[in-house]
Amino acid sequence: MSFKIINKSQKSLARIGTLKTKHGVIKTPFFMPIATRGSVKSLTSEDLKKLGAQIVLANSYHLYLKPSLSVIKKSKGLHQFINWPGPILTDSGGYQVFSLGSKEQGTRNREQKKFVKITEKGVEFRSVYDGSKHLFTPKSVIKMQETFGSDIMMVLDVCSPAKCSYSQAEKDLEITLKWAKEALKHKSKKENNQLFGIVQGALYKDLRLKSVKALSTLGFNGYAVGGLAVGESPSEMYKVLDYTVPELPQAKPHYLMGVGYPEQIVESVKRGIDMFDCVIPTREARHGRLYIHSSSIIVHRSFYKTINIKSEKFSQDISPINKNSNLPELRHYSKAYLRHLFSVNEPLALRLATLNNLEFYLGLMSEIRELIQSNKL
Repeated sequence: MSFKIINKSQKSLARIGTLKTKHGVIKTPFFMPIATRGSVKSLTSEDLKKLGAQIVLANSYHLYLKPSLSVIKKSKGLHQFINWPGPILTDSGGYQVFSLGSKEQGTRNREQKKFVKITEKGVEFRSVYDGSKHLFTPKSVIKMQETFGSDIMMVLDVCSPAKCSYSQAEKDLEITLKWAKEALKHKSKKENNQLFGIVQGALYKDLRLKSVKALSTLGFNGYAVGGLAVGESPSEMYKVLDYTVPELPQAKPHYLMGVGYPEQIVESVKRGIDMFDCVIPTREARHGRLYIHSSSIIVHRSFYKTINIKSEKFSQDISPINKNSNLPELRHYSKAYLRHLFSVNEPLALRLATLNNLEFYLGLMSEIRELIQSNKL
């Protein structure tokens, strides 16, 4: 099997293991930096290696539109195109399609919503770049990801809003299950890719459990919990995990999509989650919000703090950005210098802040694995 559990905590459902992919073995639990358009913003592949990133997540929707499948195919796959030798997980692109028109996305995408049409066949949409019409089907997104050469592929699904009606969640789930079955039929037996099913059902327990039961019989390589971190409270999210994760196939990896803040990752690991991705560390870095480790996870609930490096109080602070960093850039440049870079809109500011936040997140996962190994989490 590609997934091997090495140790289970005696205090929770947390576990550590290894996930074997065609581009390397990954230690679990792990966090995936987001390379939306084939790049973790402001960083190179060499930077990611130095940070200890084991795997990155790329966005199928955006890569399909730009640079296009033909360019990636000509480059002999996404790994070569972005110069990343390690594993890559690609999403199905469905979330980006379905999120078009959400209030948070602004007027432009609300206009795009008019052109999104979901049927049992697939989802029809218009490009946010040029308005051209496209169709994603369970088959086409699998073939797309096989063209990418993805190590881990995701099925096309319908992501229901957290606060949607029962009837809407049920309808979305039925389509998701239908698409999951179709995706398996079209997965190439020649390619050594792993395919994950996605549990949906909004905040309705019976729908979530129905989704788990149906997907578990299909024999996916791994199982993702989707449709969370989309507007529900943390307590609501944990409640869904409490009754969902124990019912998932325990010999397969569990992936919580789009989560999250550091404390949410810790709580989710305790509930049996092995894989995470989120835009938080890179997005907040661009706004000057830095994550700082302050204590051990098991010593104090507030094991980290955040600072707004743009604040005036850092204008005279000549202490290092992070004196304990493994990266010379963060040890040698000062907080005052980083604040200055942000104040004059220098691109180096984004790079340094991103390095800081990803080092924090990846270091958090390393600490989590150590704590599970010693039965302290």
